[in-house]
Amino acid sequence: MESGDAVQPFAYSVGMHGSKFFTELRDNRRFMAIKCPKCKKVYVPPRGVCGECFVEMKDWVEVGPQGIIGTFTILRFAFIDPETGAQKPVPYGYGFIKFDGADTLFQHYISVEDETKIRIGARVEPVFSKDRKGSIR
Repeated sequence: MESGDAVQPFAYSVGMHGSKFFTELRDNRRFMAIKCPKCKKVYVPPRGVCGECFVEMKDWVEVGPQGIIGTFTILRFAFIDPETGAQKPVPYGYGFIKFDGADTLFQHYISVEDETKIRIGARVEPVFSKDRKGSIR
């Protein structure tokens, strides 16, 4: 067995809300969030119950796709990427993005082409793969 070819003897379900989120992202390039009917807080990624009000949420809304960097780090230490088995090229950014229309932060990698442009409050937008698989890598 080579690095990256490890057998994964388990299945993971992202649940009802995660399934809709990833399906919409893959098929329509849309970031779907869910809105609390009581406090109006918009969650992305979506969840079933509001963390503030503890009420069930069913109102889906589209957010983004642009947003702002809430916080970030730039990593300069190479490691083996557990998703690919290959060494992750450095530097790369990792941050929390607040999509336009959302109230929560979304974790993701940030492209580091020009480090001077990466800052808290900077506007960002997603770059979608041509061959979408329902993954956010």
